[in-house]
Amino acid sequence: MLLEFHCSNHRSIKEKINFSMIAGSDHTFEELLKEYGNFRILRSAIIYGANGSGKSNFINAISFMSRLVSSSINYQPGQEVFQAPHKLCTEETPSEYSIQFVKNEIRYAYGFSVKKNLIQEEYLYYFPKGRQVKIFERNGMEIKAGDRYKKMFDISISILKENRLFLSCAANYSNVKEIEDAFMFFKQDIVIYRPEVNNWTEYSVNLMQNNNEAKKIFVDILQALGTGIKDVKVKLEKIKLTDLPQELHLPDELKNLIGGQEGNKIEAKIVYDKFEVDLMTEESNGIKRLFQMICPILDILNSGKILICDELESSLHESVIAQIVQLFQRYKKETFAQLIFSTHDTSLLDAELFRRDQVWFTQLNEERATDLYSLVEIKNVRKSENLEKGYISGKYGAIPMLNQSFFQKLEQAF
Repeated sequence: MLLEFHCSNHRSIKEKINFSMIAGSDHTFEELLKEYGNFRILRSAIIYGANGSGKSNFINAISFMSRLVSSSINYQPGQEVFQAPHKLCTEETPSEYSIQFVKNEIRYAYGFSVKKNLIQEEYLYYFPKGRQVKIFERNGMEIKAGDRYKKMFDISISILKENRLFLSCAANYSNVKEIEDAFMFFKQDIVIYRPEVNNWTEYSVNLMQNNNEAKKIFVDILQALGTGIKDVKVKLEKIKLTDLPQELHLPDELKNLIGGQEGNKIEAKIVYDKFEVDLMTEESNGIKRLFQMICPILDILNSGKILICDELESSLHESVIAQIVQLFQRYKKETFAQLIFSTHDTSLLDAELFRRDQVWFTQLNEERATDLYSLVEIKNVRKSENLEKGYISGKYGAIPMLNQSFFQKLEQAF
């Protein structure tokens, strides 16, 4: 589970922002929290803000951190580490990222900084029995291993480069369990969903084709959402790309190029009372999005992963989003999955759905830099307050303030 995330100098984020899934002193919905040591952990968080205020950049920062841990072992000599600093930061200002998380019931703290497109500093600690233990610290190309790990990173150090994270190197070239667990948190446990990038249709078809129970649960959920769907028929098979239907009119040059390569052919039919429709060509965008997301969400819930979404409401009705939130909030207690998402849907701002420490806002300051803050940090917000009304009225900030004089001039012009 994710406990905290911090970053600075990343796109619109200039000064350090602090995001936490650790519950505050409020005891609302106490039964939905997860106890871990002295902490109480939230299952979900929602992020609001005007267009361009930094919601996507916050999610992008988490995604960047996860991708770099997973992939920097493959960086070649001369390949630069991606860095998108704030426009007002100098080239001497590092971009910094840090996170605290729990893997296999052990808390970890990990972070790194990037300066001039190279890794500058890096560290990994963990907390067995609640006490901090150093696994490694890095300054430039110098690695200082913790006392328990002396001589265990010799091979990893030998393949370290300025553009590679040491966690990525050590996960591939050492047998340290703590290193592997930390690496796998980024590799498997953080799931980033962006509607314009991700398409989970193939995953869903494959799961339902091979798991009748998963298919039944999928149909049950669709029926509970009031879609009127009675069943789904799915088929996923390998097909040679040269055997694609003639109507695609593949040029002979392309057929020769792809040779005997194979791809996946997907068939999906949605069954209603009196007819069925083809998912790809005849269904609505909303049903397509549900088809893409429900099976991966079930996997995330059952595996105890963290789903992070940018604009979760895209093509989905607000009531569906509310039920997805409830699913994460109230799922079986033996697994602990988390949902973090940005949205513009103010109908979700409901004290019956979220605690105040689950609601976050992004807003640009006078330097056009992103401030991230929680509803808990705003004074005089009552527990019984109408949060949607308060947000729309501008009480919490983080919304575009309309320039009335501009609209008056526009009306006069026409």
